[in-house]
Amino acid sequence: MLLSVILQLALKGSSYNGLLQRHNIHSENVEHVVESLRNEGIDVRVVKRRDYDEETVRWADAIISAGGDGTMLLAASKVLDKSKPVIGVNTDPERSEGHLCLPVRYTHSFPEALHKLYRGEFRWQWRQRIRLFLEGTGINLTPVDLHEQQLSLEQHSKAHSAGGHQEQTSATISGPHLLPIRALNEVFIGESLSSRASYYEISVDDGPWEKQKSSGLNVCTGTGSKAWSYNINKMAPQTVEEILNIVKRHKIANVTLNEGLIERVTNDYNESLIFNPEEQRMFFSVREPIANRVFSSSRQRGFTSKVSVRSRCWDACMVVDGGTSFEFNDGAIVTISMDGGDALCTVLLDE
Repeated sequence: MLLSVILQLALKGSSYNGLLQRHNIHSENVEHVVESLRNEGIDVRVVKRRDYDEETVRWADAIISAGGDGTMLLAASKVLDKSKPVIGVNTDPERSEGHLCLPVRYTHSFPEALHKLYRGEFRWQWRQRIRLFLEGTGINLTPVDLHEQQLSLEQHSKAHSAGGHQEQTSATISGPHLLPIRALNEVFIGESLSSRASYYEISVDDGPWEKQKSSGLNVCTGTGSKAWSYNINKMAPQTVEEILNIVKRHKIANVTLNEGLIERVTNDYNESLIFNPEEQRMFFSVREPIANRVFSSSRQRGFTSKVSVRSRCWDACMVVDGGTSFEFNDGAIVTISMDGGDALCTVLLDE
């Protein structure tokens, strides 16, 4: 059996020994965190992803996620208490960026982080999160958990059809229903098949509804502004150089092009896409909009406090933090907003 697994991994270009090494590194660092907590007389309950539930969250005074950013997002998704801290530890820094976790040096020196907490050498950071009100026709409120496994398109569609392995609860909701999940990074809406254009109507800050066709819609928080949203909207130095050359050619401005100027303009624009996680505002991005006489795109991106979307899609999903997926097909309406009471309590250690 083991030989068969090794051969299958080899055919996929993976190494059994390499995967085992990564697993051992993660396990050793998890054990380091657990032992550090218990050495301080702290009661610890270790749970796997599939066993992590609301009861566990209620039991705990604080949640520590051991993994990478994905694990941190999963841990945060079930915490609705603004006063309950969530702290991430990156247990495999060579494989994970760990932007949401403590600095990498605490992976192997977690007692130092604990002592900083005891001495008050930190500040609380309340990361604002997105809430979702769902209404309309053909709604299925049962989510599909994408954290459990990577699903193929066919598996994803079947999972939604089965109501997330439960009896399907498709219904019409006359009034807005607040979903029991908050987005720490972003909410993405689009067709499951990425090559198919997503058709929807959108209203930004209670403005007029616009018909849109695009490759999807991303709405992010300040925390998520460094993640997917940033990579959707950032400009490359090559693009900036080409634009400045057009400006120069049309004599719109007296521009002396050099590498320093291109770098400054690029950095200034890209940095404008990032905002503080504690700010109670969102940033929306229409990916690759199609603009013609039928479909408009008056605003492709920008800051907002409220976005409403009405689906005209065929087989679409609304995905929260890349891990929880809801059906979002023709007739479904979502209102995306923020409330200060939804903020997630995290810590920033003094360095």
